[in-house]
Amino acid sequence: MASNPFGTDIHAEDVVAVMAELKGWEDRYRQVIQWGKKLPVMEEALKQEKVLVSGCESSVWLVLNCDNGHWDIQADSDARIVRGLIAIVLAAFNGKTSQQIAEFDLPHYFEQLNLINHLSPSRGNGLQAIVATIRERAMSEL
Repeated sequence: MASNPFGTDIHAEDVVAVMAELKGWEDRYRQVIQWGKKLPVMEEALKQEKVLVSGCESSVWLVLNCDNGHWDIQADSDARIVRGLIAIVLAAFNGKTSQQIAEFDLPHYFEQLNLINHLSPSRGNGLQAIVATIRERAMSEL
């Protein structure tokens, strides 16, 4: 499996806990950027047209592999904030089974993070496109 997007074992609950401690959108935004900086850069050879996520304003590459029933997700973007959003999604989905991905309450997760209402409509749509791509692939394995 690829390395964890944060370089350590961190889960959605950890992301929620960190974000809950921050005051104001600017602090949350900075934290998202920091997580994006920790996201491993995808190998250039993997950044192919066929793995580009449609519906994103910036370029987002998403490579999904199911190994022994658990998803290994690699993703990258040319936009700093999107890299951070990807890291937040990977904290919820990377290393999980298709069933766990299907059952994860993503709307509640994003609500707890208090992010969506601060994103531009195009960023929000892009985030939803990333999530939809992961969920569609995971559901195809159920």
